[in-house]
Amino acid sequence: MKAEERVAYESRVRTRQVVIAAAAGILVMAAVLVQIAGPHVNVNEQTLGLVTASKRVGLDLTGAVLSALGSLALAWTLWYLWGCTKAREPNVRPTFVGYLAIAGGVIAALSAVGSAVASTVAAHKFVTHGLQTYPEANALLHRVWVVVPNVTVYLGALFVAVALVMVSLNAMRIGLLTRFLGYLGIIAGVLTIIPIVPIPIVEAYFLLALAYLFSGRWPSGVPPAWASGRSEPWPKTQRERPAREPLLGRGRGRPAPEPSPEPVGAQSPGSTRATTPKRKRKRRK
Repeated sequence: MKAEERVAYESRVRTRQVVIAAAAGILVMAAVLVQIAGPHVNVNEQTLGLVTASKRVGLDLTGAVLSALGSLALAWTLWYLWGCTKAREPNVRPTFVGYLAIAGGVIAALSAVGSAVASTVAAHKFVTHGLQTYPEANALLHRVWVVVPNVTVYLGALFVAVALVMVSLNAMRIGLLTRFLGYLGIIAGVLTIIPIVPIPIVEAYFLLALAYLFSGRWPSGVPPAWASGRSEPWPKTQRERPAREPLLGRGRGRPAPEPSPEPVGAQSPGSTRATTPKRKRKRRK
């Protein structure tokens, strides 16, 4: 696909990708907020955990569905941004990053729903059958259909984290993302597998910022790579910046005004009276 055809395609699907990226940012935040709500146990005890899980079935299932939809929307957004990157730099490596994003999103979505359903079934069996003892709770929580979804959740999160880092890094290198957005995406990927805070604020903000960028209304101007359809790497040093094309839009994208010519006869900053040639005086008769 030629550069002009790629730009035309991105213009046609712009609205769709804005909606998907914005939905991803809202859903990943909403899923965590729903799961935080409701009753929770203050101690790590399996019997109390199952009893509490039986009381929050609706919240857990709702949070799992929101999380699954958010994971799929995130994977679609990363796939689209990776396609834009590949169109401008075909030799970008590694080539499997787009497929890794899709695999991570699908695994994370299926695992979230599967884990919630398995936990709900285990909690229901625990509170309605048997004597509700620790051995019964331990046996239920170590069933294969309970353990497997809980393990694959982490696998999906790992794939999504790697895809977030690699897509953000390469998109920033060719000029599709500003340095701020590129580094923000890398941080969001790291926080996906090392959650310092329980709420994914950075990831949600990154996705909402991507939606705003896709809409073509970035405050400092849309990077030129979106309009040219070609790679427009950011300058690495201060000396290289004047040679780069200005950003498209307002703010910092305005080209700098041309310096006004110096008036004739003006002294240069390094000149002194001693170095200035003297004028000959006319003799009076």
